[in-house]
Amino acid sequence: MDSMPAPLIFVNLAWMAWWLSWLAAAWWRDRAARTPPLGQQIPYRLLAAAGALLLFGLYRHTFQSEIVLWRTPDPIGWALVAPAVAGFGFTWWARIHLGRLWSSNVGRKADHRIVDTGPYALVRHPIYSGITLASIATAALRGTAAGWAGAVIMTLGWIVKARLEEGFLREELGAEAYDAYAGRVPMLIPFLR
Repeated sequence: MDSMPAPLIFVNLAWMAWWLSWLAAAWWRDRAARTPPLGQQIPYRLLAAAGALLLFGLYRHTFQSEIVLWRTPDPIGWALVAPAVAGFGFTWWARIHLGRLWSSNVGRKADHRIVDTGPYALVRHPIYSGITLASIATAALRGTAAGWAGAVIMTLGWIVKARLEEGFLREELGAEAYDAYAGRVPMLIPFLR
């Protein structure tokens, strides 16, 4: 069995550090005043979890080995570390910028408002954008069919969550104000209308 390349080890450790720091910071938020029904939140959670299992190879399979599309040379692997780390940085910029308005679940806080500054002036969902960037870099580094499937499925989960969140906030904060924001700022990819 091949040993794991150093750039992939580094990215896996970066994911772990990001995830643990994200969990630790979960206390720094206000409680939601209102949330959509839990049943509406299950699909994105299942997609994100399934995508993560595939992206990181955390599944048991009956195949002899993974379908390897390519082996990433170390210099290219180290180059892929940069977008992964940039993605994590973008999520943290967004998380800190939101402050106590952040939530891991879709919801509205008591003093919720549309945040359209900082990373939220670039995209409406910078946390999902950052995770997606890190997922794509990780899939490219792994070079497996399962890794790419995981990145795609996880991204689909974030799109489903973003759409749920936007519909919910449009109702809660006013369609006119939210639609004006959505008309100015792209959903996930900066500068893409």
